[in-house]
Amino acid sequence: MKTVEIRINTINGIRNFVELASRYPFEVDLSSNRYTVNGKSIMGVASLDKSKPITVVLHSEDEALCAQFIAELKPFME
Repeated sequence: MKTVEIRINTINGIRNFVELASRYPFEVDLSSNRYTVNGKSIMGVASLDKSKPITVVLHSEDEALCAQFIAELKPFME
């Protein structure tokens, strides 16, 4: 399991994140404050408080695949 913090500030950002997460075979959770949602659910991601950093939790033991996913998250880390 890997974790990283991101920011999603726009509707397009939400759509892009969900499309990215959906391309991977493992579960992706997003947490903000005390809420955790499925990162592959556009409604779930849209419901989070986007004024604060969001924690991404990758549920995979495949280090290479996690590293690839995290590399693709760079636009959300700026």
